[in-house]
Amino acid sequence: MYVTNKVQVNLTGRTDGPGDPREPEMTSARSTSTPPAQESPLFNPFEDGFVENPYPQYAVLRETAPVYEHPLGFWVVARYEDVSALLRSGASVEVRNLAPATGPLAALQQQVFGERSPRMDGLSMLDRDPPDHTRLRRLVSKAFTPRSVEALRPRVTELVDTMLDKAAEQRGAVDFVSSFAFPLPFAVIAEMLGTPPTDHERVRELSGLIVRSLEPVLDPELMRAIDAADEELRGIVGEMIAWKRKNPADDLLTALIQAEEGGDVLDDEELVAQALLLYIAGHETTVNLLAGGMLALLREPGQWSLLKNKPELVPGAVEELLRYDSPVQQSRRITTEPVVVGGTEIPAGVFVLTLLASANRDERYWGEDAEELRVEREGARHHVSFGAGVHHCLGASLARLEAGIAFERLAVRFPGLALAGEVTWNGRINLRGPAELPVALAGG
Repeated sequence: MYVTNKVQVNLTGRTDGPGDPREPEMTSARSTSTPPAQESPLFNPFEDGFVENPYPQYAVLRETAPVYEHPLGFWVVARYEDVSALLRSGASVEVRNLAPATGPLAALQQQVFGERSPRMDGLSMLDRDPPDHTRLRRLVSKAFTPRSVEALRPRVTELVDTMLDKAAEQRGAVDFVSSFAFPLPFAVIAEMLGTPPTDHERVRELSGLIVRSLEPVLDPELMRAIDAADEELRGIVGEMIAWKRKNPADDLLTALIQAEEGGDVLDDEELVAQALLLYIAGHETTVNLLAGGMLALLREPGQWSLLKNKPELVPGAVEELLRYDSPVQQSRRITTEPVVVGGTEIPAGVFVLTLLASANRDERYWGEDAEELRVEREGARHHVSFGAGVHHCLGASLARLEAGIAFERLAVRFPGLALAGEVTWNGRINLRGPAELPVALAGG
């Protein structure tokens, strides 16, 4: 089901073709609709319309089955307090703690990969428990301290203004995703890492495929396409590292290569794994924050107007946008012992999906207006969109900086910004967001 072990499953049991694997972000959720002859489980992300709006299904889970054992053997947790507690608990992220797999998931794994396991699985800090996670994060974290991130403000502002200048030169509607939401975080993380010039479109295609492995997929062809994309992008990152060894500079990739603390260094495979994680996570999630946040504001003109008239609200508004439509919808944990969550015992050795996006709209925590966007909401920063506990998102400060500058500058440059067509969703269940967001630009 996840990058760490490549077990992926369509929750309805239906096999669907992957479409064009070069354009994963354009996949329609309707291509994986639920077969009418089957009874849909309570959590069914392949139901028609789920990608466009998963929140009704989350609401049903919170009310009727907040701790839900899915028919395929994993568990789902939907309420805020339970999600928050589980994220902060000692639950594992390492696949080796799963109980021996049987049934259709194990059969699919065997069918597609045989006894082979992708050799670098589980080497990134995202997939390691302490003390390994602590060691890896320590070697990377210096570049993401609040002070280090704040030092990037002038450069991020320059990038934002340059991209808005370029967008302003176009006539009629522009695609907010391709003209702004994607290139901004991609440029920022590429500059931070110090990567050499590369085929940005190919990297986008590959990373778009790879992140599909964070969600349920049953189609063996798509599984193989994800695996091939993983190998290709690892090769690209490996070439970047080889180039950087010959051309060191004051950047994150050089720092990773040279990182040492108490004699501890990253070996070659760990180095590629951390760089790949930063490369993908550094842009994929922020694309969703920018595009999903802009869409939410344009669908609520009163909130967009409030933000334009009161720029001091931008930092809090970014937190509310993160809460309202989480760029990462789910996070997973693996139980190492039986654990009671919300009065229900979850056994040891199983996957648990914590539904971050559901927790962020739990009326029990946020109040009766949890489903509403309010840029002045007090306490919005308590969302769980960045996770919690030892695996709290390392790049949270960077995402906040980029989004804050972006929305502030957009409000100044294009206060008349408006939707100019139908939104196309990226077809993903976890890293869900707009793939195309046509907007009309209008200055003040």
